[in-house]
Amino acid sequence: MESRLNVAGQTVQPILMLFPLGLFAMAVMFDMADLLGGPDILGALAYWNIVAGLVGGALVTVAVAVDVMFVRRSRDRRLGVLRSLLNVGVLVLFAVIAMLRVQAVERAIGGGLFLIELLALGLAGFGAWFGGEVANGRAPAFARAAAGNRNY
Repeated sequence: MESRLNVAGQTVQPILMLFPLGLFAMAVMFDMADLLGGPDILGALAYWNIVAGLVGGALVTVAVAVDVMFVRRSRDRRLGVLRSLLNVGVLVLFAVIAMLRVQAVERAIGGGLFLIELLALGLAGFGAWFGGEVANGRAPAFARAAAGNRNY
């Protein structure tokens, strides 16, 4: 799937993807340090990293939607929609985490919410890998198997 959204010959979506992914990863690290007894401000830093990651993730979702909108081949469109669904799922998980933290003192979380945050970060990493495979024209093995092992 070739990206249609370019700036100076470079695709925009992979560049935009790095910001929310890095912000979500930093939020997990801040929360881990907070749970291990770090200063109270780490919970607030993690919360604001999640909020900034949600804003960046919304921009990535728009960029992917623009790419998918102009795709002509149905296989590429399906893979693009799957990539969009992965991105939106990660954003929903982090949005729920952010909403649950609003009422907490110093925006801190407990162990259960931290595990959900780790799951969301893992899904974000998988979504980034999957997006890279799709953008480079390689369909992952599970996508080939779902399509009945047709040649890609």
